[in-house]
Amino acid sequence: MANVLVRGSTYLRWVYLLLGAALVLAFILVDSALVSLVQELGLPVVLTGILIAVVVVAPPVVLGGLPAVREVEGIAVESLLGVRFDEQPLGPARTWAQRRRTTTWFCLHLVAGGFVGVISTFVFGVGAVLLAAPFRSPGSHEVVPGIDYQVRGNWTDLWMPLASIVAIALVFVLSAAIGALLAYTAPRVLGPTPAERIELLERRTATLAERNRLARELHDSVGHALSLVTIQAAAARRVLATDPAFAETALAAMETSARAALADLDHVLGLLRDDRRPGSQTAPQATLGNLTRLVEATRAGGISVEVKRTGDLDELPAAVSREAYRIVQEGLTNAIRHAGRPADELTVDLSINLDKTGLLLELTNPVSGTSDHSGGGRGLAGIRERVAVLRGTVEAGLVADRWRLAVTLPVAVTTKG
Repeated sequence: MANVLVRGSTYLRWVYLLLGAALVLAFILVDSALVSLVQELGLPVVLTGILIAVVVVAPPVVLGGLPAVREVEGIAVESLLGVRFDEQPLGPARTWAQRRRTTTWFCLHLVAGGFVGVISTFVFGVGAVLLAAPFRSPGSHEVVPGIDYQVRGNWTDLWMPLASIVAIALVFVLSAAIGALLAYTAPRVLGPTPAERIELLERRTATLAERNRLARELHDSVGHALSLVTIQAAAARRVLATDPAFAETALAAMETSARAALADLDHVLGLLRDDRRPGSQTAPQATLGNLTRLVEATRAGGISVEVKRTGDLDELPAAVSREAYRIVQEGLTNAIRHAGRPADELTVDLSINLDKTGLLLELTNPVSGTSDHSGGGRGLAGIRERVAVLRGTVEAGLVADRWRLAVTLPVAVTTKG
């Protein structure tokens, strides 16, 4: 298996070098026409030499400096030389430094490809003649142009096909060696520099952090809505025959909760798609200013929520207000899921206190002995992640027969003048 892999990589690297040879041939054809035009101008010898040098050097340098060449060369290097770059995929050259490195690599490709192309043409051309030489009529001379050798038609002519086979094998070995050298050089010349790697890593880190935040948003908003819908559906099913009016109210509340969940889902998916089409907008993120809607939606499910507020919440920074809203939402969701009692017997006390020491969020609710707060959800872990970003503290646990979630967020309150 290892030998097969080696042969495969050798063949692909030889193909990559032959692509360079084909480009060299194209440049030679163009340069020949341009050099002929320069010679016909009748300029002094020195000036003619300078113009010929410019004509020969300029086309590969100009072509190598095109932004798309970096992307094309990156694809060829990855597929034929087996190189993997830190930047995936290798995009077009965006800076002059990248263009200079791409031009350098392009010229290396041309030199190496042209060298291997000339050797391959000679070896395969002469090799074909040598392979056929023993089958020629005895007494034939000059089997290879310039070499006077008489074909004898016996075993003494076997050196010719053997020499041909060895020469072809050496061509592949040479191509593999030059290809390996190019594969070693490619990430250092064509790939990103250390500074570009750091920038790329920072972008990836920022992207992962944003996706993690959006995952928490989706978990909190949709999870809360689905919890409410589940409770409302169970309540409507129990009283559908005996209390149709209550069942209708529960179904209306389910519809409202589902619509809110769909709006949040569309918002998050829009951010994940990075939708920037003209006219497209994403919904603004909820803050503590939307707390009344959240509480009313929870109460619509038959759950009693008692809210106590202290301080002017409009003074909160937008980032803190958004995270605080999600923390309260997840706290209500956990109360609904893990209280271990029917919705009509559940009362959640929510306290929001803003003063000079910061913002204190506290949710308490009764629990039964069958409650399981150690379930495999991500709710409490998501709250801890949000609080950690804001350098706050979290306290969660049973106090007597009630579950208590207390979050403290340090925030500098500035009074609006």
